[in-house]
Amino acid sequence: MLSVSNISAGYGGVPALHGISLQIEKGEIVTIIGSNGAGKSTIARTLTGLVKPTAGTITFDGASIGNLETHEIVALGLIHVPEGRHVFDKLTVTENLLLGAYTLPSEAEKQERLDYIHDMFPILKERHRQKAGSLSGGQQQMLAIGRGLMANPKLLILDEPSLGLMPKLVEELFETIDAICRTGVTMLLIEQKVLEALEMCHRGYVIQNGRIVAEGQGSELVESEMVRKAYLGM
Repeated sequence: MLSVSNISAGYGGVPALHGISLQIEKGEIVTIIGSNGAGKSTIARTLTGLVKPTAGTITFDGASIGNLETHEIVALGLIHVPEGRHVFDKLTVTENLLLGAYTLPSEAEKQERLDYIHDMFPILKERHRQKAGSLSGGQQQMLAIGRGLMANPKLLILDEPSLGLMPKLVEELFETIDAICRTGVTMLLIEQKVLEALEMCHRGYVIQNGRIVAEGQGSELVESEMVRKAYLGM
């Protein structure tokens, strides 16, 4: 579904990614792990057109997307839920969700997606008229993911979804991610909770200083000496 070949990218002429290559197959959960500043979020931003690659190619569902604008990439079904939630505080829960559905052609399809989100996150239905800024951190994260799902994505990128959440909510979050994948959504998970991410993913990549330094099945990476020392404290 997604093929990234030797992409490089950066900010203001300062390189952040160096020859990154990765693959995501339909139906997979693929995770990217790495320390703060390693380039994880830059990968997500480059895949969705917020940062333009200076070299390499990105192919999504058979189409080259490296030079497309973000709204064009969204229309193809590649959706990014950014780090930090970025909900619209003064809008209601429903208004936030509907902003994610602007690519859907009909009101009937928007309502169908809204019903799907309400089934996935019942608390959002319960609080549909509440201002997003008054929700708890966990509820805002549900809202951010729900807004991404409103676009009916083929591939959903989640960037640090567990950031700032209590341990119990982190466990519920990973259960939700697994449930979303089982509905047929392919997922790229960028995550600081290394063990949890590797245990649930099909495959993973380790990034250091803007370069992929290891890849493999999640279970293989959990047993990797490098991963255990650098990220698991073992």
